[in-house]
Amino acid sequence: MGDPFTEKVLIECSLEIFAEDLVVGIQDLGGAGLSCATSELASGGSGGMEVELEKVPLRDPSLSPEEILMSESQERMCAIVEPSKIARFLEICEKWDVTVTVIGKVTDGDRLIITWHGEVIVDVPPRTVAHEGPVYNRPMAKPGYLDQLNAKVLDIPMPKNNPEIKAAILKLMSSANMADKSWVTAQYDKYVQGNTIQSQPQDSGMVRIDENTHLGVAISTDANASWSYLNPYEGAKLALAEAARNIATAGAKPLAVTNCLNFGSPEDPAVMWQFAETVRGLADGCLEMGLPVTGGNVSFYNQTGDVAILPTPIIGVLGVIQDVRTHMPMSFDVADLELYLLGETRADLAGSQWAYLHNERGGQAPLAHLKNEMSLIDLLLESQSLCNARHDVSQGGLTATLTEMVLENNIGATVTLEGDLATALLSETPGRVVVAVHKEKAQPLIALASKHKIAITRIGDTGGKSLTINDVALELNELRAAFTGTFPKLFG
Repeated sequence: MGDPFTEKVLIECSLEIFAEDLVVGIQDLGGAGLSCATSELASGGSGGMEVELEKVPLRDPSLSPEEILMSESQERMCAIVEPSKIARFLEICEKWDVTVTVIGKVTDGDRLIITWHGEVIVDVPPRTVAHEGPVYNRPMAKPGYLDQLNAKVLDIPMPKNNPEIKAAILKLMSSANMADKSWVTAQYDKYVQGNTIQSQPQDSGMVRIDENTHLGVAISTDANASWSYLNPYEGAKLALAEAARNIATAGAKPLAVTNCLNFGSPEDPAVMWQFAETVRGLADGCLEMGLPVTGGNVSFYNQTGDVAILPTPIIGVLGVIQDVRTHMPMSFDVADLELYLLGETRADLAGSQWAYLHNERGGQAPLAHLKNEMSLIDLLLESQSLCNARHDVSQGGLTATLTEMVLENNIGATVTLEGDLATALLSETPGRVVVAVHKEKAQPLIALASKHKIAITRIGDTGGKSLTINDVALELNELRAAFTGTFPKLFG
């Protein structure tokens, strides 16, 4: 379990150490723990390294040497410090109350040697561990289920009248995947040092990094395992697009990508194919959007017996906003604003939450139209001064977007949707955003949408104590009870 307070102290301690030029090299202990950090540090230098493993501080004294080497306990760094600078290094660590221990030394040799109470347990050239490991060319094959699933015609019961529409909205928004998660997020302090500008349930998290210029960064992570299951190549691109869109709705410009790719056993050719297609999709998407991948990790063997998890690439996007005071919230806080939907709605129910609730997993996942997504991002950034609130449309479709917008500040809305109402509310067509604007700023927004070739439709107005969609009215208190009641019932 990560500890953000300990991490913050470690970061501040490290920054002071860097400012005084006290380290020759330093690396955080992430994947594979000490075994990775020591081998990579030794490999990056010109000599060897000796480590006395019994000197490593332990939370659990019963850990074996193998477990100590591989443990991925968080909030740890491995630093190389010249002997003449050790005293000052230790002094700064003590100032910040950071546990620090000398566990070894750099040598003139060319080997990484790790001992356990005097017994040599590792003796290798460090490059063989850090850079020259075995390369696996695992067999891969398209999963046998895929063609059949993609060809499946979905048979999802769709609400057909006003009472059924209302019941569908309440059912969807009270489901575990869509319900309010504040019961979980409220367990943690999200305003450390007062520099958090926005957090859950906003489209992205945002922090101020300079109190003088008000420069800030925004971060969003997104995934849709149902889409990746139906099409891992498109699923990766769709997750990338959504994360970037969530950055832009807040007013930040997407600049970089990270990832956490989660799969079953790579020894299964079908899983290996899912993984390869996901990596290909992410690479192609990042190239098209001009976003560099700065790092990430892969987690394999996530399965029970022969049953693997769905392919779940979690894509993170980081963006920069020049002045956090101009950030855009996801919800309106006044009445009499006009609501507009940016983007087109199609009958995209495959992989949707509504399909999941009815045990339907099949059909064709939506395709990622990244050129259109990039135009939408440009529109969002250029229209920053025109808008009062913006919220992307993703899982749960327009139902989830409107619900979250009206409940955030307890201000209702009256919405009119054309065509089949059930599809309009439950479809999860990507590349859409709901925008709230003052009436006098609507025409400039429409002009910008036309300039960027993004469809724009007026769908309603803000105000009142209900969410009214066509002839379906849901009192906010009733909607809130459904939305917020699930997690306390499950865990409270």
